[in-house]
Amino acid sequence: MLSLPDFPVRQRDFLLEISRAITAQLDLSEVLRRVLEASVIMIAGRVGVVALHDPKDGSFRVRAYKGIQREQVAALNEKLNAFIKTVSTGIERRHLDQQLKDMAASLNDDLVQAVAMPLVFAENPLGLLIVFRSYEASVTPNDMQILQSFADQAAIAVNNAQMFQRIKQDQQRQAAILQHSADGVIILDADLEILQVNQAFEQMTGWSTENAVGQSLEDVIVWKQLESLDLQDAVAQGWPTRRDQTGAQSDTFYVEGDLLRQDGLTLSVGITYAPLFSQEGKLTNIIGNLRDITNFRRAQEMQNVFISTVSHELRTPVALIKGYASTLMRPDAQWNKEVILNSLQVIEEESDRLTSLIDDLLTASRIQAERGVQLQLSDVSLDHMAANAVERLQLQTDKHRFTVSFPSDFPSVQGDAKLLRQVIENLITNAIKYSPQGGTITVGGRATDEDVTFFVRDEGVGIPERELSRVFSRFYRVDNKWAATTKGTGLGLYLAKAIIEAHGGTINVKSQVNQGSTFFFTIPRD
Repeated sequence: MLSLPDFPVRQRDFLLEISRAITAQLDLSEVLRRVLEASVIMIAGRVGVVALHDPKDGSFRVRAYKGIQREQVAALNEKLNAFIKTVSTGIERRHLDQQLKDMAASLNDDLVQAVAMPLVFAENPLGLLIVFRSYEASVTPNDMQILQSFADQAAIAVNNAQMFQRIKQDQQRQAAILQHSADGVIILDADLEILQVNQAFEQMTGWSTENAVGQSLEDVIVWKQLESLDLQDAVAQGWPTRRDQTGAQSDTFYVEGDLLRQDGLTLSVGITYAPLFSQEGKLTNIIGNLRDITNFRRAQEMQNVFISTVSHELRTPVALIKGYASTLMRPDAQWNKEVILNSLQVIEEESDRLTSLIDDLLTASRIQAERGVQLQLSDVSLDHMAANAVERLQLQTDKHRFTVSFPSDFPSVQGDAKLLRQVIENLITNAIKYSPQGGTITVGGRATDEDVTFFVRDEGVGIPERELSRVFSRFYRVDNKWAATTKGTGLGLYLAKAIIEAHGGTINVKSQVNQGSTFFFTIPRD
């Protein structure tokens, strides 16, 4: 036991040590350990605990302890929360003292008294400090003063450490968002010098963080083609402090164009710049968000081509139908039977072509609207359906030889007859269109106990390997010399894929340039 004159000196030394610990580091566990050790020594205790409040669920949990085993902490947490719940009910002090005595006895039979002090910072309850003693004595004002001093220091430590932890977590979260964002991010200072970039920026521009940081923006963001003012021009003209016609300050600035990467390649990007200001209204930083718009531009281009193609595809059969019908209706002409039949045949063929195109457009629209394909299921014989399609379509060409190859026991499947016929006719029509020099077109299939596979093989121009993954995309047409002279909307294979997948199947293609292509799909028998 310390002599009376030693108390103020020892108390001062402990408080000085704890204050140094708080200012020297923000390690909450270490500061709580020092506070607890000093508290136990100064009021001659044997056991001490510090429990902190968890704002997520409102509970209290022991974060530092002295004089007990780890195995006792779980049970102590339950008793602490029961005690705090009792305090909140406003029960008499003697009942609270009894609860503290019971808590002391549960830790060690020799403990008979507990002295508790709340940890409060700016009227915000942060936790609880309790020291247990092995003798019972009245708690002197000096005891309370000492414990209050340590509790105040502990509360400061808890508050500082929690604030530091929140700031650190925010920084880590922001860093994670920055680094793992799919968009490129660039942070500039007010002079447009690069302070920070993320991984996506590195991938888009070819500039590493080490090489980009410290560079001027104009040295890193180099445009091969720019469709508007660059950031430097906008700043020179008063952005972001200039105001629009309504008097509002410009919030962001957008730039779009083809970016020249460091490796010499180009990438279509759109960059949105946003300014950051100090409390005094001074520009401090500019944050740039880079987005790869290559696919967006390609989709726009494909859609424009599609609209142009569909307009042409619709106009051609309509013009032919109208032309032949007008010719047949001329009152000043006498047509023989052969001319009339040939004209009517052209009108019928062009009407069928027009109907097929409209069916494709309607099916594509329905797939988009319904997010899928609705099936009308029945027994379908793909081999008979293929034979009928070949018989009809071979009349469209005199350059190709057709072979139909199915085993004699080829099974029927459950499917939508109309839609599967559309797929088969589309695949055979493509084989005719993209083998303009002629050759053999083979239509066939094979079956297992679980599924059937249907294929169409031609000896045509083939498909470049880089295009294979995109041939089933909506509006897409293979980029080769035959595409410009071959009729089509770029919808057929897109529809085929949607229809086959609706049947629970898959569709794919194998192809080599100038050696032909094989399109095949597999669907379950049931």
